[in-house]
Amino acid sequence: MFVANIKLNKNKLFKVFMIVVILLIIILFGIAVKKVFDIRFSTRDSAKLDEVYTIPSVNYSNVLKAVHDNIDTYVGQRICFTGYVYRVYDFSENQFVLARDMIIDSNQQTVVVGFLCQSKEIKNYADKTWIEITGKITKGDYHGDMPIIEVESIKQVEKPKDALVYPPSDDFVPTSSVI
Repeated sequence: MFVANIKLNKNKLFKVFMIVVILLIIILFGIAVKKVFDIRFSTRDSAKLDEVYTIPSVNYSNVLKAVHDNIDTYVGQRICFTGYVYRVYDFSENQFVLARDMIIDSNQQTVVVGFLCQSKEIKNYADKTWIEITGKITKGDYHGDMPIIEVESIKQVEKPKDALVYPPSDDFVPTSSVI
């Protein structure tokens, strides 16, 4: 008959156990950090940035809010949308807002909302002219950090039937850095 007598040192066993647990925590933390950064940077590849995303009227204010709230996430994204030319007195000659009127109450009162845009060609378009632009989201400064659309192309269009937009929905959740 074989009898084994093993003497365990509780202090050494506890130290080994704690080292193993700490190593596992460090490994899991490293994996989590890698996954977060992989997801963050994989959506920024050039193939996705070359795609142009059209903003529909139904999501106009939701997208506007998402981009304003998370500018850095959308920098480089190319978008296409329609609105009218709206200028403010302190804009440069190349700046304008591609605007929409957003309904703010049941009496059909509206406010102007839109993206600040820059284009040398805008001087050829009068205020209230409806246009469609394609451009790239950049981060700029206009009374603080703000997304600014660097316009790549402009074309005049007719006023759409769904010209009015509605306030952002609390149900709208952007699912990625792609609009």
